[in-house]
Amino acid sequence: MEGDLLALFLLLAFAGVLAGLLAGLLGVGGGLIIVPVVLEVLTWSGVNTASAMLVATGTSLAAIVPTAISSTYAHQRRGNVDRAVLSLWAAPMAIAVLFGAWLAPRLPVEPLLGLFTVFALTVALKRLLWSSAPVLRDQLPAPMVQMGLAAGIGFICVLLGIGAGTLGVAVLTAFAMPVHRAVGTAAALGLVIAIPGAIVAALNPVPADAPSFTLGQVSLPALLAIVPLAIVCAPLGVRIGARLAPEQLQKVFAVFLLGVGLRMLSRLF
Repeated sequence: MEGDLLALFLLLAFAGVLAGLLAGLLGVGGGLIIVPVVLEVLTWSGVNTASAMLVATGTSLAAIVPTAISSTYAHQRRGNVDRAVLSLWAAPMAIAVLFGAWLAPRLPVEPLLGLFTVFALTVALKRLLWSSAPVLRDQLPAPMVQMGLAAGIGFICVLLGIGAGTLGVAVLTAFAMPVHRAVGTAAALGLVIAIPGAIVAALNPVPADAPSFTLGQVSLPALLAIVPLAIVCAPLGVRIGARLAPEQLQKVFAVFLLGVGLRMLSRLF
């Protein structure tokens, strides 16, 4: 790839700062932030959109692993991880993740961009228009239904390059699981998505127009730039967020995702 590697690294370092600040400020996983930011950085640097999208999702999955480990440990200490759900969901979710991660580089870029666009816009509009989702029933469905849901969540999330936070919490709370327990369980499920997803992404062929030092679909400079700075900047985002009302934070995140969705939509046309 043509271009100054130092300039690329600095741009990715900015992505790490932004991901950390927004993750701490808004209390969300990094995938919905890392993917669009890395996509923009890579395309600004001359990488074609198809390659940039694959590298952005693969790098995001790899970046999620250390933060998901930390988050899962913290939630487990507070008893917020539902082990019964985790044990039932893990296998079908992991199988779907492996298939999705293998399939992603074999798809044209338009379905991936379209899926991310729909997901970002749906989450943004939901947070802007509805404060809480309705409860479908007061208990989880039958095990086979749960396994199907787990597979669907894993497949969608690995294609998007995100953890289980947004989609997993939405599904679990729809079946009356308390929100803190849903968040903790989704954090653990994030590892089920991120670890196999990142491994397959690293083993996939390097996209033709990928930046230098890319391992499969994982950009090592992006990973090194994003992870440490995201970890350092997240507490600052938490401190900033402590001064704002929760409703304000939800609106900020919704507006951010609305912008991301519209930007992705512009790439499709």
